[in-house]
Amino acid sequence: MSYLDNRTILEKADLALADLTAGGGILKPAQAQKFMRLLIKQSVLMQQATVVPMASPKQQISKIKFGTRILRPGQEATALPAGQRAAPDLSQVELDAKLFKAEVRLSDEVLEDSIERGELRQTIMEMMADAIARDMEEVLVSGDTVSADPFLATMDGVLKQATSHVVDAAGNPISKDLLRDLVKTLPSEHLRDKSAMRYLTSVDADLDYRNTLAERATAVGDKFLEGDAPVLYSGVPVQPIPLFPENLGVGSDQTVILLCNPKNIHVGIWRQIRVESDRDISEGTLKIVATLRFDVKFAEEPGVAKAINVQL
Repeated sequence: MSYLDNRTILEKADLALADLTAGGGILKPAQAQKFMRLLIKQSVLMQQATVVPMASPKQQISKIKFGTRILRPGQEATALPAGQRAAPDLSQVELDAKLFKAEVRLSDEVLEDSIERGELRQTIMEMMADAIARDMEEVLVSGDTVSADPFLATMDGVLKQATSHVVDAAGNPISKDLLRDLVKTLPSEHLRDKSAMRYLTSVDADLDYRNTLAERATAVGDKFLEGDAPVLYSGVPVQPIPLFPENLGVGSDQTVILLCNPKNIHVGIWRQIRVESDRDISEGTLKIVATLRFDVKFAEEPGVAKAINVQL
């Protein structure tokens, strides 16, 4: 590739990046929304969860529920006495977005191909979203502020936050008995809509459970062996999450299972996403750095059950 070709590519790349890096690099609202949609598309967990665009680095999520009985015996044309009137339980969950950075490098060849097709901005957004969504999912799941890994130590993920209802699998693999115990551990008030709930676990745990069902010499067993239909227990699908850990325990061969309504998981992303670029001449690459803030919280943590020490 000639110097002239390189210069032309860089000039066109600069023009294509001008929109993204204008205003100090902060994406315009429409661009930020598009980028968030790309993040969600690339993450299995965020497709299941509730993603909240945050107007500021800290944001309150209001929770309103009736935790006790509100119906009373009634009499026609007679109001309930004050002592029998119900008031909702009001509480809030705070999303406190933590700062993260991601760097994507595009070679001259990728730049040239994307510019020729007029898709440079789309290529940049998609490559950043793919890399960021993968790493976001890891910390959203396995974040732990006492971790030796500085990346995971930035925040507590959903596995660390689930503490109210814990079932110890004691080194046994995933089974119908373990899934039953998770259901029985949850208070009944959280089981009214089981069809909306999911067993969130690792890919290998899903394969292990699918294999146990496939061992049955029936048409149903063949379906789980040959197809990719979700496996269920008591009407609740098992949902594999690619970034769920599979290296836990003494032998680094255990995982975790969460039973919850995935919409109970709130992922907050601050809308001010920054994109900056620089040229690395020696490598022949364009460096693009994205800066964003996000957090994750359960809206209703008592509505989550967790199985630990699940053998793979």
